[in-house]
Amino acid sequence: MMIVLVSVGIMIVLSLLRVNVVLAILTAGISAGLLAGLNPGDALEMLLGGMGDQAETAMSYILLGVFAAMIGYSGITGVLVRNLLQLLKGKRGFLVMAIAAAACLSQNLIPVHIAFIPILIPPMLHVFDNMKLDRRAVASALTFGLKAPYMLIPVGYGYIFHETISEEMASGGLDIAIGEIWKAMLLPVLGMVVGLFTAVFITYRRPREPKAQSDLSNASSKTEETPDTSFGLKQLYTIIAVLGAFIVQLLMDGSLIYGALTGIILLFVFQVVPFRYGDELAGEGIRLMGMIAFVMLTASGFATVLKETGAVQELVSKAVDAGGGAGILTAVVMLLVGLVVTMGIGTSFGTIPILAALFVPFCLSVGYSPLATTALIGSAAAMGDAGSPASDSTLGPTSGLNVDGRHHHIWDTCVPTFLHYNIPIFLFGVAAAVVL
Repeated sequence: MMIVLVSVGIMIVLSLLRVNVVLAILTAGISAGLLAGLNPGDALEMLLGGMGDQAETAMSYILLGVFAAMIGYSGITGVLVRNLLQLLKGKRGFLVMAIAAAACLSQNLIPVHIAFIPILIPPMLHVFDNMKLDRRAVASALTFGLKAPYMLIPVGYGYIFHETISEEMASGGLDIAIGEIWKAMLLPVLGMVVGLFTAVFITYRRPREPKAQSDLSNASSKTEETPDTSFGLKQLYTIIAVLGAFIVQLLMDGSLIYGALTGIILLFVFQVVPFRYGDELAGEGIRLMGMIAFVMLTASGFATVLKETGAVQELVSKAVDAGGGAGILTAVVMLLVGLVVTMGIGTSFGTIPILAALFVPFCLSVGYSPLATTALIGSAAAMGDAGSPASDSTLGPTSGLNVDGRHHHIWDTCVPTFLHYNIPIFLFGVAAAVVL
């Protein structure tokens, strides 16, 4: 039981001490293996073996980074940003809420997940600095848009989330229709709305002087060298490439790899990106998203160690036994377990099967209703996704906000999102388990 608590604690402490997140996760994963009784060689082998589970995701993110760099070169983001700023007229709060609204579209209506962030955010960084906008508010807005829609709406990534909950609960002997799950998730999502408004209009409302640029950062790129930001034929071709990537992604069962490759090829075919700049822009794209890809690989290895050693199952089982009957205490214990597990694994989607396998039989035995059980599983899985150093809901915002080296992944993304979303999801999730 202590394996998960200690190893996740190691990851969090090292991350808060500003140790590189890859090193923090690697250390936590090896520690989990050693605590489980493995020798150092076997612990490392298990971790490395588990990294392959996220190979497709990692490759997707790298190709999306290349696609984003090429879109930035086209100058279309400059047109979009200029028009957006004219519309909002320098109002920081409205700008952040507009970013949150755009992020919401990435989960359901246009299911590109974090792919839009390296396209939209980097051209806006100088605007944020001129407005003295606190980037922590932007990180909070982006994370909200990456999480709340899929938690509530069964479309796009939301359908995958709701379908996973439904199937895993059915495996445990409790049937609930996909169309009913939103009712259980409504209160937890309202908690996220409260967290968003708190972050944007209270916690990070005040002007903030921009940080000094890191000496190690390299903000110059071809994406910033395109002189013409007026809308023309190049920008029209870019829109066609984006639409082509989106259509192919849908036709290939949501494959981001095929979608990104299609967009990249179309940009070359239409000569939006000259072939002579292809290698340079590909290198920039890899720099932009390569770190996220490697973090996801390492986190997958850590998750494999936790699951293969039985540490997660033991933790959940002990917590369920300690919870007692259907009431507030039991809901509190179950949600806290979900927080710890998801913080370590880094994905709510990957946590649902683990939690459902043990939560469903217990909830049935103590008398929780199907909706209350769904609220517990959905909330417990979603909690740690906001604030986890290994989650794409935090890695995505950092990838866009830290292009110039002025945004720290842990203190400027993970800590703000942890405080503003996990706390309200916890409180509203407990309330949902009690009233449903």
